[in-house]
Amino acid sequence: MTAPMLRVRDLAASYGASQVLFGLGFEIAEGEVVTLLGRNGMGKTTTVRRIVGLLPGTVGTVEFAGRAISGAPAHRIARAGIGLVPEGRQIFPNLTVAENLVATARPGDWTLERIYGLFPRLRERAGNMGTQLSGGEQQMLAIGRALMTNPRLLILDEATEGLAPIIRAEIWRVLDALKRSGLSILVIDKNLKALLRLADRHVVIEKGRLVWEGDSASLAASPDVQHRYLGV
Repeated sequence: MTAPMLRVRDLAASYGASQVLFGLGFEIAEGEVVTLLGRNGMGKTTTVRRIVGLLPGTVGTVEFAGRAISGAPAHRIARAGIGLVPEGRQIFPNLTVAENLVATARPGDWTLERIYGLFPRLRERAGNMGTQLSGGEQQMLAIGRALMTNPRLLILDEATEGLAPIIRAEIWRVLDALKRSGLSILVIDKNLKALLRLADRHVVIEKGRLVWEGDSASLAASPDVQHRYLGV
């Protein structure tokens, strides 16, 4: 049996004396799109930070492509093939668009030309500094920068938060294209309608614990889950 692209087991995390995650576990298969859902403050970003090595922890395991990555530094996890689009974008403000894209690039199918084909606006703004971009352009750049690492798994934390409707639609179009290309994706977002169309499965957490897991059809047919855990 083929190992999942990502396997999280019994994951715990704390900030000082405050424990945030409690035995969390889920998997993502190769080519699968999975969401991590829950109200604000339930541990979604903390989960991502544990996966990519930005938050240290010793309890629980994270395996990527069949290899344990728990405890590895963030740069090694990135090199292993996990690309992160972080909450708040965190582009390099004093680099140009083109410099942002190549700063952490690794060899592979994703090149500058392919990113510019995905986001034509970035080609137009290639010589502009990060500080000169709109919020939507910064989000496109953050996604493009992550893709330039040629990841096997792309993680997006609040990819459409605070964006204008036309930009949100563009981001969803791109994510759909990435799914069709076979890229594994873990996405956090509040737009349940768009997520139900995009994702194969959904992982719902409440106060750092897994409380529900299932496919889009099951979640769409579970208004009690949507109301109780997602505030829909």
